[in-house]
Amino acid sequence: MPKAALPRIYRIDAEIASGKYPNTKNLAKSLLDDWGKVSISTISRDIEFLKYRFNAPIEYDALHRGYYYTEKTYRIPAGFTGTENMLALGMAKSILSLYRETPLYEAAVNLLENITAPLTADGNIAAGNRDWLENRIIVPRIATAKIQSETWDVIVAGLKENRIVTFDYRGKWDEDYQNRRLRPYQLLFDSGAWFLYGFAEERKALRVFSLSRMKNALLTKDRFSLPQNYNYTELTGGSFFGVFIGMEKYHFSIDCYGEAELYATERQWAEDQKIKKIDAGVNMEFTSTQYDKVLQWVLSNGCNAIPRKPQELVDDWKSHVKEMRKAFPQSTK
Repeated sequence: MPKAALPRIYRIDAEIASGKYPNTKNLAKSLLDDWGKVSISTISRDIEFLKYRFNAPIEYDALHRGYYYTEKTYRIPAGFTGTENMLALGMAKSILSLYRETPLYEAAVNLLENITAPLTADGNIAAGNRDWLENRIIVPRIATAKIQSETWDVIVAGLKENRIVTFDYRGKWDEDYQNRRLRPYQLLFDSGAWFLYGFAEERKALRVFSLSRMKNALLTKDRFSLPQNYNYTELTGGSFFGVFIGMEKYHFSIDCYGEAELYATERQWAEDQKIKKIDAGVNMEFTSTQYDKVLQWVLSNGCNAIPRKPQELVDDWKSHVKEMRKAFPQSTK
């Protein structure tokens, strides 16, 4: 069954469950406003689908000349999915809030609304679940980077059709926008922001660009072949610190205390992560190519994270500490 037919199936389910004994002609008429003209044969196939794929207890009543459920409490949510799956749907709708500032948000929410719509119909016992699913399990909103819908459309088209895209871009070290030409490989999402990963032709290297810093995106006619090893996750060196591309793999060693000890031990930051107990804390060792992200992690934990290896990380950390001391007047208490 096509996904687009699912809302229609739910509508038919609701009509049958209403006890009005609808027949195919009645159903075609009730569907007219929302779906336009739906053929009798299509509705017949939908009913067969309900009966044999959802195991719906549908029978035809000759006296009332219409369909009914032999089990009056039956609805698709009861036969189509269990409690755990409905819980997952509720959580999925909440998680979608992370994508609120992206063009895909509205379409994704509408799709889930269509799937979960029957939960509140006709006083079904599942109606009470909607409050539980939507209001008791939530994903707090985080700061997000807005994306122009025109930019999003161009990038998605480039990904789908393997076509080169161009755009004006201002990086964090750039004083002004510069035109870029990219073979788009993957869209990446990290901490409320979307990034485009691909091969930058002017640099002849793999690069990551923030979609919120793009403008004047254009889809070219030039196509490219997707390489076998294009997957971004293969470039992280087996670590999980977010979006960052590094070509060199480092062996990191960080002493963690206080809250940093909890962060180190309760999460897996890398595939080869090793935790060793030390005085008043733990030492975390792992390998990664995400050098800048690891440095950010260390700095974000303040005095609770002390880098030990590599020496480059130790030196960068000391340099940041030194600059922070300069920014804080000695006379201030």
